[in-house]
Amino acid sequence: MQKSLLLYTLITLVGLVFIGRLFQLQIVRGESYDPIHNSAVEKKFDYPERGYVYDRNGKLLIANQLSYDVMVQPNKVKPLDTLEFCKLLKITKEDFYKRFNRSVNFASYKPSVFLKQLAKEDFAFLQEKLHKYKGFFIQKRIIRDYPFKSAANVVGYISEVNNQLAKSSMYYEQGELIGKAGVEKQYELFLRGRKGKKYYRKNKLNNIVGSFKNGAYDTLPENGKDLTLTLDLDLQQYGEKLMKNKRGGIVAIEPATGEILALVTAPSYDPNMMVGRKRSPNSVILMDPNNLEKPTYDRGLKASYPPGSPFKMMNALIGLQEGVINESTTFKCFNGYRYGSRKGEFMGCHCNIYNRPISLKTAIAKSCNSYFSNTYKRIVEKDNKPSEGLDSWANHVKSFGLGNYLGYDLPQGSPGFIPVGKYYDNAYRYSWNASTNISNAIGQGEVQTTPIQLANFTAAIANRGYFYTPHILKKVNNQPIDNPNFTKKKVTSINKEYFDPVVEAMHEVFKTGTGSGVKVKGIDICGKTGTSENYAVVDGKRIKLEDHSILVAFAPKDNPKIAIAIFVENGGYGSRIAAPITSLMIEKYLNGKISEATKYRETNMLNISLKSEYDKLIPKTEEEIASGTK
Repeated sequence: MQKSLLLYTLITLVGLVFIGRLFQLQIVRGESYDPIHNSAVEKKFDYPERGYVYDRNGKLLIANQLSYDVMVQPNKVKPLDTLEFCKLLKITKEDFYKRFNRSVNFASYKPSVFLKQLAKEDFAFLQEKLHKYKGFFIQKRIIRDYPFKSAANVVGYISEVNNQLAKSSMYYEQGELIGKAGVEKQYELFLRGRKGKKYYRKNKLNNIVGSFKNGAYDTLPENGKDLTLTLDLDLQQYGEKLMKNKRGGIVAIEPATGEILALVTAPSYDPNMMVGRKRSPNSVILMDPNNLEKPTYDRGLKASYPPGSPFKMMNALIGLQEGVINESTTFKCFNGYRYGSRKGEFMGCHCNIYNRPISLKTAIAKSCNSYFSNTYKRIVEKDNKPSEGLDSWANHVKSFGLGNYLGYDLPQGSPGFIPVGKYYDNAYRYSWNASTNISNAIGQGEVQTTPIQLANFTAAIANRGYFYTPHILKKVNNQPIDNPNFTKKKVTSINKEYFDPVVEAMHEVFKTGTGSGVKVKGIDICGKTGTSENYAVVDGKRIKLEDHSILVAFAPKDNPKIAIAIFVENGGYGSRIAAPITSLMIEKYLNGKISEATKYRETNMLNISLKSEYDKLIPKTEEEIASGTK
């Protein structure tokens, strides 16, 4: 009797367990059931069209084109004539096994890309014969097309999802495409859309016999969102044209919004080089670490340079804010500034104003090193506590966005470097003063900035004390973005009233100062030229190269529409190359064309090549060293 009761109890418990499990699967988890885990069900993706990308004026920057991938599911592959198949695909037998084994290692029961992006003529020929090769099939794929050979650093590129990401991702499968650089990477979630899914029933022979549950779990694809960028393609292309045979970066910003109008890096490349089957061999060339041109390196965002003389405006603003100078304060210059009694402790100056009082306006217009060395010394040693004085100085500098990544919406950058008191305390064991790092007064020394930081600094001056975070995205599906990071004012630590004398001085630069040779009739440009010392180690020796040419500017003076920063590596004085390019960029943007009066300037900039300067950086071969070849 007891045995029978125990038996009935066990049967009842087992039955309840089965009923509970069925209830959980069909009722509780029915809504979230993923049939992919059912071995009798096969899932196929329906890929969406990736979002299109336009410039601020509606010009198409990124489009789509149809491509065909050969897919393989290894566990379905039957014995085949390998040589014939390789001939169809135009690959070697070794390549076949390499690709096949890679798919097996990924997952033998899941489809993966065997050969990507067939040419249209190859697809048509292969499609007729593919039925002979079980486990292989064709999948249509959308790949990118870049109508303009421009702004590669901005648009970026897409490439295949690798093994590691495919195994860790809940969305991506191996061989699918994902944004890898630029806007394609930054706004991948907008651009990719959502894949559709279709589920099919399979029989015991693993053949598809129909849809699963009449398509109850199937979903339609959702196309990616279209993006409108802040970029002005005409201005971008013009900047790239002017920077031909030069290296450097140009960043132009709309001060009233923080929108990036141009982001030029030189040299660059055609973004179509990173599309399709040619992407892999091209990427090897473009990303070769021995390629000194570094075409994939965005000099506008990543290259850190000493800011040179444009940084004098920063020290002027800080000096005014800290009360160590005012608009009428004067210093004398004796062809430079002596900061010590020993030989060599002298900073030369080319303002050509000898032993006469120099005011702030004249100091900026003529770029007097002595004036700003005296100003910097007063800032740092204000309370006879250099470390604290430098910290105060650094806080002012950082309020303009220098020394950090700014928070812009592109996936690469450099923070630059703004030294603080602790940096010199550690370097000089607390025994230092302003003379120790006096080069900071003129934008040399340890100070490092990127072109986008200097463009943003210039925009803050144009706005008389505030800026908006620079950004490249303007609209999503034609709707303006609502991102508080890009619409909230960032106020600097300098009071508004101190900007007017600096703006007037910057205007004087283009009236009578170092930028007067490139003024544009009818446009009030405010700016500052600069040079940055440039050294390099070649063949184990530190050599002095031609200085970098720098200029920052905004225009018009009132209600400014554009702020710009330009670095030309090895370009010499700021007035030589950076200044003419700046005036041309501003004229092009504000007037829409270059006037006949400044056409000669355009011709000169288009014809200037700095290749001979860059060749000095190429290490000599052993044969050249032995023969004494220069």
